[in-house]
Amino acid sequence: MKCINVVLADDHVMMREGLRSLLETQPDIKVVGQASNGREAVQLICEHRPDVAILDITMPELNGIEATRQALAEVPELKVLALSMHADPNAVHQMLRAGAHGYVLKECAFSDLIVAVHAVLTDQSFFSPQIANIVLQGYLNPPAQQKFSAFKVLTGREREVLQLVAEGHSTKGIADKLYVSIKTVEKHRQQLMKKLGLYGVADLTRCAIREGMIPLGSFN
Repeated sequence: MKCINVVLADDHVMMREGLRSLLETQPDIKVVGQASNGREAVQLICEHRPDVAILDITMPELNGIEATRQALAEVPELKVLALSMHADPNAVHQMLRAGAHGYVLKECAFSDLIVAVHAVLTDQSFFSPQIANIVLQGYLNPPAQQKFSAFKVLTGREREVLQLVAEGHSTKGIADKLYVSIKTVEKHRQQLMKKLGLYGVADLTRCAIREGMIPLGSFN
């Protein structure tokens, strides 16, 4: 029996530990790494090169959508399962565009997650019922004009900076996390604000919440 190596990323410790314990009740699944944010997840994926990554969408520092893009760029054979509490159509579509192979709601039965892991390994997709309906409706009734989205107009690095700014990180803190200069961060910030037509931290935070980069509770 081939062992399925999994990296699990969720910023809620109890959820992450609970999922790990349940996954490892399966004789053919081994959790080789756990991450509390998207940046850690990408690092673990590059280090362990697992078969499957189960990624929460809303994570600090780097959301699951960006983490999926970065991880697949480094490990193209990786299968990614999105994990979320919400069936938000924008998040679903952006996650699939990033390369995710399935999307599971946290409220679903644990057995669904096990089925999903095995499905994506055989190049099949797996969606929770609510998500499958969103995907089907998007296919049957494509919008005449795609809704404006930061995921479409910003570069990957600009999206990273947007999330970190919205989370309240200082310019120096962002530079340290991204291993770039303060001047580079300032340039990215100016560019993303120009593209989005936004000019304050409050507006940027609202945008990040609307795009599903950070949770609603991040804005007061």
